Amino acid sequence: MSYTVGLRMAARRSVLRMTPLSQMRMVPRVSHRWSSNGPSSSAKSSSNGNIDFSRLTRDEIKQLRDMKMAKDRKYKDRTVAYYFGSVAVIFLGLAYAAVPLYRAICARTGFGGVPITDKRKFTDDKLIPVDTGKRIRVSFTSEVSQILPWKFTPQQREVYVLPGETALAFYKAKNNSDKDIIGMATYSITPGDAAQYFNKIQCFCFEEQKLAAGEEIDMPVFFFIDPDFASDPSMRNIDDLILHYTFFRAHYGDGSAVSEHQPVEDVNMANAQILTPQVIDATKD
Repeated sequence: MSYTVGLRMAARRSVLRMTPLSQMRMVPRVSHRWSSNGPSSSAKSSSNGNIDFSRLTRDEIKQLRDMKMAKDRKYKDRTVAYYFGSVAVIFLGLAYAAVPLYRAICARTGFGGVPITDKRKFTDDKLIPVDTGKRIRVSFTSEVSQILPWKFTPQQREVYVLPGETALAFYKAKNNSDKDIIGMATYSITPGDAAQYFNKIQCFCFEEQKLAAGEEIDMPVFFFIDPDFASDPSMRNIDDLILHYTFFRAHYGDGSAVSEHQPVEDVNMANAQILTPQVIDATKD
């Protein structure tokens, strides 16, 4: 066998000696060195740009796999960051919109004992009194925050109305301090199931009320009870309603009180806070 190998090598040497240098073709050695961005151009196919794995070493294939995994990991991390960022923005927006959205829903549906203030309910057919043989007694109560130096009382204790009949009532508010103060009122109806039929045409609720030092004003409430109240079986045993107002001092979101020199339109009422109220007897002066 060694003799045969020796003959082959001798034949190759003789061929090389007899072949002119101009006819010899030099075959370049393929280099598989990698750059930081991937394999070198010699390790890529020139036809479609895909990597020819048959020309790569084991280390180069491992490096390519690591680069692919790092790229996929970076994409997943970026996707997760976008997802949680979007969720945070959505929840932040819902937090700011929760209060006005809740008020809008309550004002339209009467949920939570809030009287309906949707003007689309104030049609002509709703303002026709329905004589059911009995009138509904509407009582008025009030309370104020402990830190609000106001006196806030209804000017009448109660009124009797028919479903569909309009009624006008007044509350009186007085600033007992020596400073101008901005306040705001909230309201509710008891029992809460009847709130969907209590419609207010005009009121002072959820609006900034600025009273100068020692100022006293009358605040009107113009309302009616929906005629559908009389035909609702669940309202058959309800003869008394209570309209309750709570006045509190306007506060910023950080808890600081609104300055008496602050313009009313600049008050951020969306972040106002209702403080612990102090009940005022409506029968007292």
